[in-house]
Amino acid sequence: MKYTLSSLGYGLPPVATTTIAGVIFVATLVLIMLRPRQLNEAFSALGGGIAMIVAGIVSPVQAAKTLLSDWNIFLFFLGMLTLSALAERAGFFDWLAVRAALLAKGSTRRLFLNVFLLGALISAFLSNDATALILTPIVYTLVTRLRISAMPFMFACTFIADTASFLLPVSNPLNIIVLSHFNLGLLTFLRLLLLPSLLVIGINIGAFFFIFRRQIGGMFEIKRLGTPASAIRHQSYFRYVTIVLSLVAATYVVISLVQQPLSLVAIAGAVLLLIGARHWKQVEWKGLGKEISWSIFGFIAGMFIVVQGVENIGLTQRFAQLLTNVAGSHVLSATLIGTAGAAIGANLVNNLPMALVLVSTIGALSGGSPSVRLALIATTILGCDLGPNLTTVGSLATVLWLLLLRRRGMDVSSLEYFKLGIMVTPVMLLVGALAIWLIIQI
Repeated sequence: MKYTLSSLGYGLPPVATTTIAGVIFVATLVLIMLRPRQLNEAFSALGGGIAMIVAGIVSPVQAAKTLLSDWNIFLFFLGMLTLSALAERAGFFDWLAVRAALLAKGSTRRLFLNVFLLGALISAFLSNDATALILTPIVYTLVTRLRISAMPFMFACTFIADTASFLLPVSNPLNIIVLSHFNLGLLTFLRLLLLPSLLVIGINIGAFFFIFRRQIGGMFEIKRLGTPASAIRHQSYFRYVTIVLSLVAATYVVISLVQQPLSLVAIAGAVLLLIGARHWKQVEWKGLGKEISWSIFGFIAGMFIVVQGVENIGLTQRFAQLLTNVAGSHVLSATLIGTAGAAIGANLVNNLPMALVLVSTIGALSGGSPSVRLALIATTILGCDLGPNLTTVGSLATVLWLLLLRRRGMDVSSLEYFKLGIMVTPVMLLVGALAIWLIIQI
């Protein structure tokens, strides 16, 4: 069914309907960004979604269809969160951290590099949110045990989570959202974004080595570390987890190549780990449930409905026309404008809602150059994945990182984070955008 302004808002005039929908949209984003009285983002998003339904902007039937059509996203999140929780229980990530420290051979600089590489590895195969949730507490414990400055390593954990979040489609749930809407395969994703991702990772590492050169100088005492074996809580379960995670990583690549739902791999891997955990008595249902951030599902569901409401009133079509006029028919201008718009929007309203708006906007484009459209799709991923490194509110991974630090008595102000972000993020965005432009030109 096609929705028109005259059929929305219980027969109210189109201007009134548009105004109501716009107010709901803006109010939802403001609440998500400001979080008054520490209001959870999920409640703000769900409230906005319910308001769209109550106001008649989105019908209950359309809301249900919208959510059901994105089943792949919900199952992917569920699978990845469960995979991460069960792997952590096996001591898999602690084992990796100790290995990284031993490979550094007492050099703080080498340990700093290894943390970046470990973060990129986790982000690549388990998503950027998993990096924030898992790597941050592990590295904090590691560096405090070694009695070296913690803050450079903490910043490395959060920045690499987003910087490496477009290495693979599974590296960020946003990638799955964009790819599923435009039916792009793994090879197209890698062709457009692998080189830009490697370039910005290199820039991030190099910039941080320069910025924190004084704090990461010197050596640490290896004897303060335990052995990698000490991180393993149950030998048989640990081996089982290692095998399953290796299979999941390999299967991701195969499934991406044949363009099948990646959520099926995540769920299958989670089920296999759960079977092993139950067999070796390494998990309880109640304990596992507490380790999964259920609120993320409410946040995604609410934002899907809110963006659907914005699409119903024609706002995304108007934005599409504006984007087309500004970007023109030139791939370079489309690439630069698309990257800047996605990055700025991600930091203003969070990267998930911004990605949803841009996906809807690009989908509304009709005609025009296929290369321009491809550039806008690629820069949506680049800007929404990498752009949040500019502020503390850009991505859920950064919000999770802040909460983890506060629990450990460390506090990073928004201004302190922005000062660091503004030194490196614009350069990374520019290099990534230019790389995408050159790849499309070839």
